[in-house]
Amino acid sequence: MAPVDGLGDETIRAILTSVRTIAVVGASPNPLRPSNDVLGFLVDRGYEAWPVNPGHAGAFIRGRPVSARLADVPARIDMVDVFRNSANAGGAVDEALKLDPLPRVIWMQLGVVNEEAAVRARAKGVTVVMNRCPVIETRRLRAA
Repeated sequence: MAPVDGLGDETIRAILTSVRTIAVVGASPNPLRPSNDVLGFLVDRGYEAWPVNPGHAGAFIRGRPVSARLADVPARIDMVDVFRNSANAGGAVDEALKLDPLPRVIWMQLGVVNEEAAVRARAKGVTVVMNRCPVIETRRLRAA
């Protein structure tokens, strides 16, 4: 079965091996939440990972300072990893599309598909990954 985002393995591998700075929107301090696990994986793999969650701004998750908004991340963001449900993913995508410079990739997590937001991002030249997890894809493709 073809992936919902239409991207092949070589494209996913290229993303995972080329991005360095990743903002994780919806990162949770709860170690039982998938967003916490993914953030930890990214940090352990050497990515510059930035948790974004307005409810925990100013705190730390996995040793990384939490920003309230993408615009508050003190680095150029290569990829935005979206841990929001499909209906709310569009807001995170729109926030990412206001960044200057734009991120190269918007990655929506497993179970997250928002075609309308993907169209808006692709129209601005941003690659969109949907319904995938970077941890699973990194392990599957032996990337990064």
